[in-house]
Amino acid sequence: MKYRQLGKTDLNVSEVGFGAWTVGTSWWGKIEEAQGINLLRQAFDLGINFFDTGDTYGEGYGEEILAKGLKQQRHDIVIGTKFGYDFYTHVVREGHRERPQRWTPGFIRYACEQSLRRLDTDYIDLYQLHNPKLDAIENDEVFDTLDELVKEGKILHYGFAIGPDIGWEEEGTAAMEYREAQEMQIIYSILEQDPARAWFPLAEERQTGLVTRVPHASGMLDGTYTKDTVFDASDHRSHRRQEWLSASLAKITQLDFLMENMDSTIGQIAIKFALSGGMVASVLPNITNLPQLREFAATSETEDIPQEFLERLSELYDENFLVEAEATSLP
Repeated sequence: MKYRQLGKTDLNVSEVGFGAWTVGTSWWGKIEEAQGINLLRQAFDLGINFFDTGDTYGEGYGEEILAKGLKQQRHDIVIGTKFGYDFYTHVVREGHRERPQRWTPGFIRYACEQSLRRLDTDYIDLYQLHNPKLDAIENDEVFDTLDELVKEGKILHYGFAIGPDIGWEEEGTAAMEYREAQEMQIIYSILEQDPARAWFPLAEERQTGLVTRVPHASGMLDGTYTKDTVFDASDHRSHRRQEWLSASLAKITQLDFLMENMDSTIGQIAIKFALSGGMVASVLPNITNLPQLREFAATSETEDIPQEFLERLSELYDENFLVEAEATSLP
């Protein structure tokens, strides 16, 4: 495993990190606690030292399982978590509908204390605003409170997790320009290159460390989906999803030159691509089993993508991979 400094912070993070949402929620299928703890410990043994979670994942469980799995390694790992969603008073959530957010000083302090308790630690390495909108980024009280928490030693650094989906270019730009973000977590993959590409020059100028997630584009670049995949007909979105799958698979056929000229797996190439972005320090793939973990963790030791291939991937993206534009985004 190789490590990179996270922007202008003093944090050195593994090039491949572990997003604890896969073991702290059921979004990618049910993972039993013992299996999740084993994945976390195996990840540490393979050199992964950056573990990212959020207070809303599993209503706190995504933090609790980190403590259960890695408490003995606390001072050898970097923990990132997130705050901003009020799941304490807004308990009921319909599907993936976004919960209300709160950015008051009192709520930020309360959320931080609850995260510290669940993580069973007295400090958080990286405390991130979770999907903030412009009003939160422009709110001085938010950052006065975070600066106080830094002075108190409860958090070491704070940053921004921008999302929840592709987009939010205005918020990311404001975080770097107006708040001089130390860190920003973004989506970036071969199939989803914007708006990340627009942020890279500014991130380099401001020395904002970047963490990227979803390098495998919702399973398209790790073998999860194939031409034989059929979505359940009971899903009212199944027709739309099937169109998305067909269009995405058509895009992937344009990537054969990577597989023909590189020894890495497509899953490793996807992570290497994400690592090629300016100021990117760590990539967070979705890890749900041991074979996946071993494959992704070995990415650091694989060959870099040649510059001419990176340029070709940029050109292909601009050309929509020579595929008709409709039904190319996941519904």
